[in-house]
Amino acid sequence: MTNRYLPMTEQDQKEMLEVIGASSIEELFSDIPEGIRFKGELDIPKALKEPELVRYFQGLASKNTSLKQKPSFLGAGVYEHYIPSIVDHVISRSEFYTAYTPYQPEISQGELQAIFEFQTMISELTGMDLANSSMYDGPTALAEAAMMSAGQTKKKTILVSKAVHPEAREVLKTNAYGQRLNVIELDVVNGVTDVDGLKQAYNEDTACVIVQYPNFFGNLEPLDKIEEITHSDKSMFVVSSNPLSLGLLKSPGDYGADIVIGDAQPFGIAPQYGGPHCGYFATTKKLMRKVPGRLVGQTTDENGQRGFVLTLQAREQHIRREKATSNICSNQALNALAASVAMTSLGKAGMKEVAYQNLQKAAYAKKQLKENGIEVLERAPSFNEFVIKLPKTVEEVNKVLLEKGFIGGYDLGIEYPERKGQMLIAVTEVRTKEEIDQFAKELGALV
Repeated sequence: MTNRYLPMTEQDQKEMLEVIGASSIEELFSDIPEGIRFKGELDIPKALKEPELVRYFQGLASKNTSLKQKPSFLGAGVYEHYIPSIVDHVISRSEFYTAYTPYQPEISQGELQAIFEFQTMISELTGMDLANSSMYDGPTALAEAAMMSAGQTKKKTILVSKAVHPEAREVLKTNAYGQRLNVIELDVVNGVTDVDGLKQAYNEDTACVIVQYPNFFGNLEPLDKIEEITHSDKSMFVVSSNPLSLGLLKSPGDYGADIVIGDAQPFGIAPQYGGPHCGYFATTKKLMRKVPGRLVGQTTDENGQRGFVLTLQAREQHIRREKATSNICSNQALNALAASVAMTSLGKAGMKEVAYQNLQKAAYAKKQLKENGIEVLERAPSFNEFVIKLPKTVEEVNKVLLEKGFIGGYDLGIEYPERKGQMLIAVTEVRTKEEIDQFAKELGALV
């Protein structure tokens, strides 16, 4: 066999046409009116031979700057973290790598158990009663939380902080438009959600209040104050959270959150130029039957052996459409498995240690940047991200940093015009003291 992937031969084509009773390919399309058929050739490049095609795409890939080439201080929702080597070994096994939705529990016990473990660990981290078997990513999980809140409360207004990731807010607005819901954005004061502004915006039609913890600027929101306002008139309290930070911080569940969502990317999932990743959705037992996606449950068979099955499935493929609570159609099982293996490998002590290193290294980076003449905007306690102010444009600074061997931070002026010249810096456990020192030195030399 000379071909890895066998192309369709003329003989294959002839045999298939004979089976379906057509004399030619043209006859297959005879129902399409002649006047609307495409004539001529598509305006696309001609096909390349396989070696040429491989070289072409390798050339495109080489234009990217990878995290293996240069140390990165870019976060803003996607982070470079330590991934235990066992993660790739497990998720590369064919029974997981090619797995689809585990409809048949008899032959899907490994897959179902992996998902069950993911649900359990996410529940423990967030301080919630239960978690579903993952979602597309953090932003879609956030939108689903808002939609579920509106359905549960029968209210139409969603209050979301401007300190929530800008892309997540855009996904929320798209979903809300289709459901005819009102989205009101809350201002940010001193790096966190304006509590006084929340009080003024809050009314009897508020379905939920959404904040991020740590927020998009890396700061810790006053969840206790926000929760008190949110629950004053039976609205839902939704918290989007970096799960790694919960290895160290007090969980949103302990603050009275009704729904905790986020992205599991910090656990065993590479940045991958922005995806695919894996969202999580955790909530209370009261809301269990309204959770989007599906839940895996643990049970026993007729012989008393432990087993796992899909239990609650609220998606439109499983129940009548008008009763469905979501159209989420994928549980990102492979990435959820990666997160599960990473969390298991680290363990409770390891997760706490990694989170602590993020906190300490970010604090050290702040100190070094200040010593090199960089203004650090410390307006609230933070985790592993913080904001600096530059006298030049962030785009200009990042170009020079790239030449010096570093991937710089995120330009906040892109989404927040009032923050022009401000850069969001991320420092994770993989950054070394030498890298931080040199980065601070190079940045200081630019200003």
